[in-house]
Parts: sequence; C-alpha cells; structure tokens
Amino acid sequence: MFRDPWRPPDGRGFLDSDPRVRTLRRVIATYPDVRHILPDRISLVPHTDARTLDTVAVFLRRQQWLVSAVTIE
Repeated sequence: MFRDPWRPPDGRGFLDSDPRVRTLRRVIATYPDVRHILPDRISLVPHTDARTLDTVAVFLRRQQWLVSAVTIE
C-alpha cells in the first residue's frame, strides 16, 4: 500500500521519477530473484526463498515515506 502522492493509478508507485524512488528501485533490483518492478508490485521468481521475501518486505516496511503496508502474495 503506497502513501499519497505515490499511490497508483494517480501516482506512479515504484516507477515514480522522484530521486528517492529511483534509488529504491535500484536497490530492490539488486536483491536475488527479482524479475521485474511494476508500479504497484515487485515480481520475484516462483522459487524465491522465504528469507529473501522477508528481507525485501522488511526493507520496504522501513520506507515509511513511501509505503504504509507490505503484502506478500
């Protein structure tokens, strides 16, 4: 769940041009098993280890300026 003004569809979420979001995208792309980043989600390969999922979720939860909640599906 994104905070305003980054909440899609009005905001661009992970694809926003804000320098903080661009840096965040670059960091997320370095995690193993990341396939692609969409405006409202991060896609990982199906066999991603649970520890990697937890690490990414904890990292995103710390970005309180951008997100209010993280959901793993």
